[in-house]
Amino acid sequence: MRNSARKQLRNRSVKSRLKTFEKRYAVALKTGKKDEAGTALRAAISAFDKAVKFGVIPRGTANRKKSRLTLRLATVK
Repeated sequence: MRNSARKQLRNRSVKSRLKTFEKRYAVALKTGKKDEAGTALRAAISAFDKAVKFGVIPRGTANRKKSRLTLRLATVK
């Protein structure tokens, strides 16, 4: 298997994982469970940082998404 194909599979897997974490976080926010949302946020932030470390997404993209997710948690009462 070529390197590009291997990296493509890895990138797709990591991006899918990021979307899953974002969805879990959105569901926790929607149900109003702030403590569960906080846990989901920490998991999402960790996943974004790991994706940057592996070079799957740019650092700025990860920082923007982490910032927006954090702001959404701050608006929940």
